[in-house]
Amino acid sequence: MKRITQVTIVFCLSLIICFANAKLPAPNPEAKEAAALAAAKTAHGNKVADYQLCMAQDKVARTYATRPKAGEKPVEVPACKDPGKFEPPVVVAVAPSTAPAPAATAAPVAPQATPQAAPQAATPTPPAATSAAAPAKK
Repeated sequence: MKRITQVTIVFCLSLIICFANAKLPAPNPEAKEAAALAAAKTAHGNKVADYQLCMAQDKVARTYATRPKAGEKPVEVPACKDPGKFEPPVVVAVAPSTAPAPAATAAPVAPQATPQAAPQAATPTPPAATSAAAPAKK
């Protein structure tokens, strides 16, 4: 009985792996347009939310700035940028090309240095700064 349970579990896991590795077909142009429109609406909604937050913060800042403490000058509050009305993105249809892709050309080989050339000081290159930087938080 134990062996049947093990075989059943292995079979189920292999099915799950097969389904997880299956590739979906490429989306049709209508689906791509719908996804682009949904992304644009979401981005505009985020801009509207940022504008509303900015307006609320400005209201609090103006209230605070009208009552400066002794010896302080009033704080200037920058204006918020209104995102305006939502405008759907313009999608340009691209016709599929039947021309074959250009063949990759081999890069020219650099000439090798001669032994008589003056030796240059070998300095190690520093690692990329982006790998050590912390990722930006949203």
